[in-house]
Amino acid sequence: MPARIVLLNGVGSAGKSSIARALQQITAEPFLHVQMDSFVAMLPDALQDHADGFSYETIRQEGKPSVVIRTGPIGARTLRGMRHAVAAMAGQGNNLIVDDVLCNGEISEYVELLSAFDLHRVGVMAPLDVLEAREAQRADRLPGLARWQYGRVHKGIRYDLEVDTSVLTPLECARRIQQQFRL
Repeated sequence: MPARIVLLNGVGSAGKSSIARALQQITAEPFLHVQMDSFVAMLPDALQDHADGFSYETIRQEGKPSVVIRTGPIGARTLRGMRHAVAAMAGQGNNLIVDDVLCNGEISEYVELLSAFDLHRVGVMAPLDVLEAREAQRADRLPGLARWQYGRVHKGIRYDLEVDTSVLTPLECARRIQQQFRL
């Protein structure tokens, strides 16, 4: 049986990592959790707010901060490497829960790379006001990231399942995913 992959896509602070951890606890087979944040953190600190890595600019959108993220060539190469690493891990028979923020059409590369596997695309949703409140509570988030990502992350993506973390707990979301895909 080919590796099974659950691709969680959503705005930062939507609850993807919490869902992934809950899902790992209830699946019949082991699933590895692959986080985009871990790959971004591999970059040297000097590239964390640099044109070659990832740069961040706060603008005003509807009177509130919105952090524009620009991906430079090294940042883009890092994220492409992540997608290829996911395919390599699945190629070795590992079941995966991939926690990503897809803002620039990367879904087509995932679909191509993962065509030989059992891929399930899950949209992790929440209203913008909920995301902004969560973002404000986290020390590791720039205020305005959720606002900028909100209209971009789900654009043009067809999901196999959507979960709303404003009305469901991470465990309830995980159970829906487990039941939907018989994990």
